[in-house]
Amino acid sequence: MDEQALSLKLRIENAVSERFGEVIDAAGTGAGGAELARLVEHRSHRKFTPQAIDAGLLRMLFACALSAPSKSDLQQADIVHVADRAKVKTIVTLIPDMPWIDDAPLFLVFCGNNRRIRQIGLMRGKPFVNDHLDHFMNAAVDAGLVMMNFIRAAEAVGLGCCPISAVRNHCGRVSELLGLPDHVFPLAGLAVGYPALPGKISPRLPLDVTVHTDHFDETLLTEKIDSYDHRRHQLQPYRRQRHMDLYGTSGFYGWSEDKARQYSVPERADFGEFIRSKGFTLG
Repeated sequence: MDEQALSLKLRIENAVSERFGEVIDAAGTGAGGAELARLVEHRSHRKFTPQAIDAGLLRMLFACALSAPSKSDLQQADIVHVADRAKVKTIVTLIPDMPWIDDAPLFLVFCGNNRRIRQIGLMRGKPFVNDHLDHFMNAAVDAGLVMMNFIRAAEAVGLGCCPISAVRNHCGRVSELLGLPDHVFPLAGLAVGYPALPGKISPRLPLDVTVHTDHFDETLLTEKIDSYDHRRHQLQPYRRQRHMDLYGTSGFYGWSEDKARQYSVPERADFGEFIRSKGFTLG
């Protein structure tokens, strides 16, 4: 194995170990090693340099993003480039605990679009009879795949990204601000720029919790979650605890405590109402 291949192998193995707490031999990655290293080394970035993103490069990133798989080739995803800084600042006022939205030189909103296929039916004189939950899901999944493709492409050229699901906390206002018509909805925002800091690999649940063979398996789930909590705490302890007014201060505050607290308080309870207001029946 030459020096470059060995370096890639070690990068992949170190990132996997940090991410999942598991040692996986990367000797068989071959020519795909560089891409695999970039995937397992993924980081979210919240601090950016002021360097602008070239317009031609951005256009290419849009092309890469929209090359993502699409359910039945329906192509139910759109990207809104929020170039008007006044609109970006309005979004920041809605989400004040995420100032990096305004700091990033580029802010995008990825949208599910079930409108276009309905318009095509009208253009071709065909009825649209699939007005149910599946078409909302298809549009949402398409938009998620497009955003992930954008992130992968952006990272390939040295950019960093931070997804902003919090736009759905204010989906009505964001929809109005961006002029989203019926059957088009915001899935997530994305702050993009050249990273000012290296960022950190976020530890994930071990693969034997999230990968199953032949049947769903929750054997020793509590023990595995507890172990993950402690491994993650060693690498990335939480800087603050959620909802201390309700639950006080925990002596040990791990991932599972944070997520249990997060979902013990209503969050986006009006999203279904918003989606119905956009014309989806969700039946």
